[in-house]
Amino acid sequence: MKIEIEDLTKEYEGGVLALQDVSLEIGPGVFGLLGPNGSGKTTLMSILATLLAPTRGTIRVNGWDIRKEKAEIRRVLGYLPQDVGLYPSMTVYEFLDYMALLYNMNDPKQRRTAIEEAMQHTNLMALRDRPVGTLSGGQQQRVGIGQAILNAPSLLIVDEPTTGLDPEERIRLRSLLAELGEDRIVLLSTHIAGDIEAVADNLAILQRGRVRFNGSPEQLLDRIAGKMWRVETSRRGLAELRQRYHETGVYRTASGIQVRIVADEVDLAGAQRVEPTLEDAYVWVMGTPLDA
Repeated sequence: MKIEIEDLTKEYEGGVLALQDVSLEIGPGVFGLLGPNGSGKTTLMSILATLLAPTRGTIRVNGWDIRKEKAEIRRVLGYLPQDVGLYPSMTVYEFLDYMALLYNMNDPKQRRTAIEEAMQHTNLMALRDRPVGTLSGGQQQRVGIGQAILNAPSLLIVDEPTTGLDPEERIRLRSLLAELGEDRIVLLSTHIAGDIEAVADNLAILQRGRVRFNGSPEQLLDRIAGKMWRVETSRRGLAELRQRYHETGVYRTASGIQVRIVADEVDLAGAQRVEPTLEDAYVWVMGTPLDA
């Protein structure tokens, strides 16, 4: 399974460009799409899910043209949008059974097998008879992923799956996505760098519809290797630091304020060189000029 995207552009009415000349090649594993709201992530996901037509450019999924062979792509596709539209009064099993019927699984034995396999994958067996509306946010997201993998897809698209989840639920969902990425393409869209750092084999950063970075997390971190610093300062000194250096994070400490900055060299007392995180690298990329 491979996704080939070449010179993809999506222009909405009024000349609004949601995607501009996007070119990516995506293979098996977890591929992260990282970017702020409005960066074009959801538009790209919708096009790949065959819900939206591109304005220009080409996309091939496993060799199938996304314009001409939508039916073939949909047969190998699982999709979890930001709002999956769960039915709160249905039990977990009833909801998955209903969704399986929408997948045209008309044979009862086949449908039951698919549902039970999906519940096993998403750790929902103990919740099968619970009404969906009584579940936590993380449990509901697992139900959403369960419906997306009913047809054992080779391509699983998940859009902002950890938004609004507490830290424990986010960790569980990340682990599930990493497991699902072992034998298929999982395309994960998020604005949370930690989600990508935890599970993605490769990633692309989108900003205003353009690709700012495409590669592995390690390659992204290499861009600021040896350039990451931690500095203790006061509230008064913070404004001056921001004028002189590229800041990636500010944290309160018992003695004042701790700032993380990217620079080749720092001429500040007490500055310490530190290892960069993916969030540092992401903030740095987003803060550099688009044509840099």
